[in-house]
Amino acid sequence: MIIRPAQPSDAPALAKLINMAMLEITYQFIGKEDQNEANAFIESLVMQKNNQYSYENIFVLQELDQIIGHICIYDGSNFELLRQNVLDNIKQKYGHDYMAEAETGAGEMYIDTFAISPTVRGKGLGKQLLQFAIDHYVNQQHKVLGLLVDNENPTAKKLYLGMGFKVVEERDIFGKKMEHMHYA
Repeated sequence: MIIRPAQPSDAPALAKLINMAMLEITYQFIGKEDQNEANAFIESLVMQKNNQYSYENIFVLQELDQIIGHICIYDGSNFELLRQNVLDNIKQKYGHDYMAEAETGAGEMYIDTFAISPTVRGKGLGKQLLQFAIDHYVNQQHKVLGLLVDNENPTAKKLYLGMGFKVVEERDIFGKKMEHMHYA
């Protein structure tokens, strides 16, 4: 098992993993509930540079030749630029303006999406991938990691709390109550 930076060729597998974490949001992006279209849209973003879901911001967890997990992290101070490129893609492909609250900002490395394939869950792989991020960003670079967790996902919240993340605020975003958490 290895953790490595993503490559554009990983996009098909990554689109499915990313949409495990945010399919409802992708449906908002594309304006319809079509999982194939949602995966195709995210796949196109993964292959591009300079957006939230770019391969440039993703580490993959790979076993043999199969991608079984991912974590998408970027500097929150770059959020506006990265988000604008997503919004431009939505406007170009779907003809509508999409607006949402800011998820992050300066002062944190933001974990945008994080998912482990359902076929390998329960083996500690999520903890392994999160520990990689903690080691890479917090322990080596002395940065703060931030993320949002949906109040309707107690399993994820339990994982983050168990790893040492702390709730810093509540937010209403994407039509949901979320908790903003930090690891410093």
